[in-house]
Amino acid sequence: MTKFLLAVHVLAAIIAIGPVTVAASMFPPAARRALSAPADGHVFSSARLLHRICRVYAVLGVVVPVFGFATAGSMGVLGDSWLIVSIVLTSMAAVVLGALVLPRQSAILAGLESAAPPGADDEAARRMTVRLAMFTGIFNLLWAVVTVLMIVRPGSSTGA
Repeated sequence: MTKFLLAVHVLAAIIAIGPVTVAASMFPPAARRALSAPADGHVFSSARLLHRICRVYAVLGVVVPVFGFATAGSMGVLGDSWLIVSIVLTSMAAVVLGALVLPRQSAILAGLESAAPPGADDEAARRMTVRLAMFTGIFNLLWAVVTVLMIVRPGSSTGA
């Protein structure tokens, strides 16, 4: 049963978290392109699609910690420090995504949809994309650290 739970946990991480990290990273440049070419509907559609991918896969990503806890319980490692650190970092990544990345993506899209005249508040919008890129980088870094902890499992009695 442990192998099945672990396989589902890893597959869920790849299938759910992978697209969020990629789409979230692609969103700020797409939004900047949309700001530069407000008449180009294709560029705006790309940004909107990237945001939708982030939202949908963020919800699907809930499966990752669910199966992670089930796997950890099955392996008897729920109290291991590497797992506790991973849980804290995963929680932080969820907060960054839910409170900082997704709302800013929505706000940028709302600004693009409002069809304000070019130059109206371009500088503020560009600064918003820069901050969004920073928060997205933090989100991705948190997941990278969690991934390394899951592979290396420092101090684990189950081996690496």
